[in-house]
Amino acid sequence: MGWTETARREHDRRRLHYTSDCTDAEWAIIAPLLARTTKVGRPRLHRARDLWNAIQYLAATGCQWAQLPRDFPPFTTVQYHFYRMRDNGLLDAINAVLVAGVRVAEGREAEPTAGIIDSQSVKNTEAGGPRGYDAGKKIKGRKRHIATDTAGNLLDALVHSTDVQDRDGAPDLIERCRDAYPSLARLFADGGYAGPKLEAAIAHLDRLAMEIVKRSDTQSFVILPRRWVVERTFAWLNRCRRLANDWEASIASSEAWLVVASIRRMTRRIAKFEL
Repeated sequence: MGWTETARREHDRRRLHYTSDCTDAEWAIIAPLLARTTKVGRPRLHRARDLWNAIQYLAATGCQWAQLPRDFPPFTTVQYHFYRMRDNGLLDAINAVLVAGVRVAEGREAEPTAGIIDSQSVKNTEAGGPRGYDAGKKIKGRKRHIATDTAGNLLDALVHSTDVQDRDGAPDLIERCRDAYPSLARLFADGGYAGPKLEAAIAHLDRLAMEIVKRSDTQSFVILPRRWVVERTFAWLNRCRRLANDWEASIASSEAWLVVASIRRMTRRIAKFEL
């Protein structure tokens, strides 16, 4: 289906200074979540909106920290605030609030009861940090393990080296998801998660069922139930060029940029519902 004039107007961001910047409607959603909760410390020298727009610019364009345009705050200042949000859990908290917001806006319950998990292997660079070799996909780098709800909203993400099998990396991700979303009762996954090893690893999680969606035996293209949702989420996240490869030296930063990309998408989604 081609673009309509209405769709072009809705997605047109050329009136912004940078197309990655927040619109007023989007900033109205994100601003309360970034508000300072303490009066301790020095006052900010830069507006919170400028700092957030700088992080959005980095995510959307994939440029190096030092290449951040000079009309943003100094890159060292933006870097400081990014690391702070990464380490104090603010990004994860914002993502959880927006997941509930998107679900309610779409007429769903705020808390998800079902989810889908899958992984994506990507190359990393000479920046260092953990890495491995995925013999199946012939990729040396890291593996992004994500869990989404049935609408494709990112619930949580875990990054590890590509030599870790899906069924070995999944237990930590599933436990993190269940801690954040106790209502989660069913998870869908592909054949890479089948087997007693994963079942035993998550057996202590009460009222959580794993359903393996097997590949079709037909030779023609078939959309597999549920599994296409998480693949679409990977496509949404990869619109941020920062995620084209894994450029980060630390696993924590790799996971944080996935969450930033998720926040970016859901903020825009909620803003459209409120128009």
